[in-house]
Amino acid sequence: MSRLRFRPRREVVCREAVELVTGYLEDALSQAQRRRFEAHLAHCPDCPEYLAQMRVIVALAGRITHDDLTPRMQEEFISLYRRWRDDEARDPL
Repeated sequence: MSRLRFRPRREVVCREAVELVTGYLEDALSQAQRRRFEAHLAHCPDCPEYLAQMRVIVALAGRITHDDLTPRMQEEFISLYRRWRDDEARDPL
């Protein structure tokens, strides 16, 4: 006879942490997600560095204006966004 066992919510793994970084930086995570994310950061040797890098990228990206981008860069960003949007439509989280 098999028994069902209660398992607490699993810990965040690095791949999930990477997916949660934007929500964390924008203060858009639920309290439970935030607690799990911060618990992961406290024990992971790599993700705090990734979070710090993302903070720098966000700060620098906020300074980029339309005029700073070449036409080729603009097209590359538009293409990247469209691929992301299409992927999300096919396989939402």
